[in-house]
Amino acid sequence: MNNNNNDVTKKYGLFTAITMIVGICIGSGIFFKSDNVLIATNGSIALGVLSFILAAISIIFGCLTIGELASRTDKVGGLISYAEMFLTRKVACAMGWFQTFVYYPTITSVVAWVIGVYINILFNLQASLEFEILIGYIFLLLCFVYNILLPKFGAFIQNSTTLIKLLPLFILGILGIIFGDPINGLANTSINTLSGTGWISALGPIAYSFDGWIVTTSISHELKDAKKNMPKALMLGPLIVLSIYVLYFIGISCYVTPEVVMTLGDRHVSLAAQNLFGPAFSKMIIIFIVISVIGTVNGLVIGYIRMPYSLSLRKNMFPFSKHLRKIDKRFQMPLNSAICSLIICTIWMFVHYLCTKYNLLYNSDVSEGAIGISYIFYTLLYIRVFKMYLDKEIKSKFKGLVCPILATIGSLIILSGGIQNKLFIFYIIFCILLFLYSLYYYQKNNH
Repeated sequence: MNNNNNDVTKKYGLFTAITMIVGICIGSGIFFKSDNVLIATNGSIALGVLSFILAAISIIFGCLTIGELASRTDKVGGLISYAEMFLTRKVACAMGWFQTFVYYPTITSVVAWVIGVYINILFNLQASLEFEILIGYIFLLLCFVYNILLPKFGAFIQNSTTLIKLLPLFILGILGIIFGDPINGLANTSINTLSGTGWISALGPIAYSFDGWIVTTSISHELKDAKKNMPKALMLGPLIVLSIYVLYFIGISCYVTPEVVMTLGDRHVSLAAQNLFGPAFSKMIIIFIVISVIGTVNGLVIGYIRMPYSLSLRKNMFPFSKHLRKIDKRFQMPLNSAICSLIICTIWMFVHYLCTKYNLLYNSDVSEGAIGISYIFYTLLYIRVFKMYLDKEIKSKFKGLVCPILATIGSLIILSGGIQNKLFIFYIIFCILLFLYSLYYYQKNNH
């Protein structure tokens, strides 16, 4: 089966690609991971900012490096197509299975749950974890439905929510710096914190906050002038995200103090808004955050519903390919692929519930391990770009040498942050078993 994508409408432009990166990255992470970052850095704002910058190395230079591959193809599958073209079909198969069964569904499920968290905060319901999970899952279902039936509406949601979600970040970040004490806040870092390595674990939640940039590559075959627009989006998106994150993190931490952020957790945003503008505006900020998270879930779903479809187009890479690669003519959408994605998301939503209910992943969740492991795959592509430079396929020293080296260093930094979690080893074992089975399936069906 070839990767012909002529039957899929080119429905997205450069602006949608950029807003997917910004919209997915800037969603729930920065709001509900700020306390995790400060806990890891023992309340040090300066180390938190340093952690954001270190994590950004992997994202920014990773995007520039992947962009070099994106400029050479617009085939269906995004990251899978890059692995297939520039690495091997076996690696592409393992990567596709990981993205389909672990990466996309864990992140999508966790972010959908966060909608329930902030609905709880918005209406001060004091509701249970079960209620938050239920609210998150209801929206997840809704998101799948409208992206299947009305894909252009999904693109509209992505574009509009990205613009809306920047407002609370700018407002709280700038006013937090003005009315807070940024000089003392940034200077307050103990010698013990600097001498230890515990703060490196902050890279886990920060990687979560940044993650999502790679999802945009899943729509490359539906992007107008993809070979030019995809690299542009991968270059501009992460720079926008880093600037906004650092502004917000410094502002909110200096205004309400790190101790309060760590104590209140996700509710610190509401307190800051209430102190600055009163209860009414506090509610408005939470509404903006809910819209922000909705945009993140929307972007993830846009990418995820195409993953089983992308794998099914490749010969003998995925079960039930005959059914999953069908395009529903009414909606110009791989309907069976979308249903498959929803089922997997539902399973991971339940796993996330159990892990949260019984605190199985301290100061973490089911998505952070998946994000850490994904950088192993990214690194393989970075190395390939470096080899292309050595083979003189890439002439630019910056694109072929500097970017992949810095992207690889960034990936190692992210992985070192993930290893700080003691249960990360179990995640690795689970993913290794998945990889081995995917390779067994591939080998069995490709004699």
